[in-house]
Amino acid sequence: MAPNTLIDSTLQVTAELAADASACHELGQLTDRSWNLLHDSGVLRSLQPERFGGLEASFADFVESVLLISAAAPAAGWVASVIGVHPWQLALFEDKAQQEMWADNPARMHSSSYNPTGKAIEVDGGYEVSGRWSFSTGCDHCEGVNLGAVVPTASGGRELRSFLLQVDQYTIDDTWDVVGMRGTGSKDIVVEPTFVPTYRSQGHTDYGNGAELPGWSFNDSPLYRLPWSIVFNTALAASVLGAAQGYVDTWIAETATRTLPGGRPLADDPLMQRHVAEANWTLQAALLRVRADVGELEQRAIAKETPSMAERGHYRWNLTRGCELVGDAIGHLHRIASGRVIFRDHPLHAHYQDIQSGLGHAFLVSDPAARAAGGDLLGTTKPEMVL
Repeated sequence: MAPNTLIDSTLQVTAELAADASACHELGQLTDRSWNLLHDSGVLRSLQPERFGGLEASFADFVESVLLISAAAPAAGWVASVIGVHPWQLALFEDKAQQEMWADNPARMHSSSYNPTGKAIEVDGGYEVSGRWSFSTGCDHCEGVNLGAVVPTASGGRELRSFLLQVDQYTIDDTWDVVGMRGTGSKDIVVEPTFVPTYRSQGHTDYGNGAELPGWSFNDSPLYRLPWSIVFNTALAASVLGAAQGYVDTWIAETATRTLPGGRPLADDPLMQRHVAEANWTLQAALLRVRADVGELEQRAIAKETPSMAERGHYRWNLTRGCELVGDAIGHLHRIASGRVIFRDHPLHAHYQDIQSGLGHAFLVSDPAARAAGGDLLGTTKPEMVL
């Protein structure tokens, strides 16, 4: 499948993913059917290097695919966004790590949990990693996991690093008893002390300061020169904004058929017209901002430009603030929808819960990005670090 067919192939599976969403919710993870549909669409391997059979598609096409999937089935879209960016990050690692993951099975996927709740100690040749990590989306269908941990640096500081573990180095603890995004199966990862060689670890400071990354020697596409934090932030934002598009579409369909006392169509009510017009404007504005920034970042990657810390703050502020405003708009629509939205079988209920749950991700909290963007505008002497 050529890169320019990714959108078409995504459109072919959205209806089936939507039909399977309830089953995923009940199961507490994606069904095998939904996982296979994502695989068949190409989205999970769209950012994987071509030398391993991936599409090496444009980041813009990946974002559009996530938007489409999330509008139809938010949990599947969230899995696509999270799992789909992992091959991109692995492409930045040393070739030996890539070969270990993909040489025998190029379709092998891995999950993640970057919040540094576990422990890593530097030892001869690598690190000893142990502990518990939560929210590992899609882990049941993956064979490997990338975990975040903070380690001391030679200068006396501390650094967040990623550690890639093989499937036999951890266990999955099913703690995923939640209301929203149940279908993502974002369970806990438990690691007894295990050795991770240096070539399967990478420092996040290197992502932020434009250091030469070992993967660039083998994967020289501009795709792999995009900023790490913005790639991950954009993927998550695309999932939430796509889900919001699906919610607005469903809200319009439901509201257009309702009537006021006396039989007057609710579609003729000027207040409802205003409410939906404002919500849709906010959503479309956020989507326009995301697409514009993705296009700009792709051009900068072609030119091998590394956005400064301040510039990364502005990009991430655009993402997080857009999601925040859209979340408020969806909340307003939900409050003025039919009182029947409290029933679990109402078409808007699960969709709303999924959006609110997605907005709770740490990368979508707007405060740090606001400090970075606002501090830059004011000329702060203590700029926020944005990796």
